[in-house]
Amino acid sequence: MNKAKIRRGAVTRPEGKREFLLAQPSAPASGKRALVLILHGHGASAGVMFGSQRKWNSAFQQWLVIADREDILVIAPEGWVGSDGKQGWNDCRADAPSNPTTDDVGFLAAVIDLALAEYGADPERVYISGMSNGGAMTYRAAIALGPRLAAVAALSALMPVHSQCEAPRHPLPVLLCHGTADKIAPYAGGGIGHWTLRGRGTGYSAEESGAIWRRLAGLEGAPEVYPYPKRDPKDHTSAVRRTWGADPAGLQVVCIEVEGAGHTEPSIAFPLAWAWTAVVGRQNRDVEIAEEIWSFFRDKRRRA
Repeated sequence: MNKAKIRRGAVTRPEGKREFLLAQPSAPASGKRALVLILHGHGASAGVMFGSQRKWNSAFQQWLVIADREDILVIAPEGWVGSDGKQGWNDCRADAPSNPTTDDVGFLAAVIDLALAEYGADPERVYISGMSNGGAMTYRAAIALGPRLAAVAALSALMPVHSQCEAPRHPLPVLLCHGTADKIAPYAGGGIGHWTLRGRGTGYSAEESGAIWRRLAGLEGAPEVYPYPKRDPKDHTSAVRRTWGADPAGLQVVCIEVEGAGHTEPSIAFPLAWAWTAVVGRQNRDVEIAEEIWSFFRDKRRRA
């Protein structure tokens, strides 16, 4: 199984040098390449997203395989350190004082600009996905950079109740994935965090987070429902995908509800260690989430 090669890059911002990891396909480019930005969670790093720490064993490392196979660019930007000493993102939560105060929208825009100018990225095919705090930052990017993006995907992340951002105005294709037993970003909404992590803000429910984007896109009515086949009858989780919007190249909102799963990314190839699931909750093993996200992104293009 071939994987894209990783190199480190940086841009200069008012707060200083901001770094990122770039995964490039091994074969020479045949044209402009789609660009996917993947955003790590609170306390994690760009390296985690590409598999540098076994404890996390992030399902996002499947993007190294996808990048090489699909001839696309994947960039994992590094967040900035907040007041709690952990690296993260300045998302829209006005009631999360431990978030960094950096202009992370400006940072992501600068990374996109660099990829367009130097790495042959296609301006019509720019996508962002993130997990947890990275998913919340994905929502902020969707609000602030919507006209530049083709689609976004947010995992284990909620739209903020107390927001320092304006309401979304630019309809976008959005994929959400959330576990119903998530105790850090509760599926039903409310306070974000856990017993060792307080003051991380308040979020709408996962269903309302998706509905915000559905209403903006004018996607009403009943969704198409797809229950994922069970791979292991002993698995105590199950996943179902609900899709609003019939055109895979058009406006769609997809919600993947993972019954019984915690604050985790579903994955077949990248199981989390038992000790880690004891902290974040059960992981579903029926879905390879990076492949699902790429399937959602693949046919979508920037909308005027």
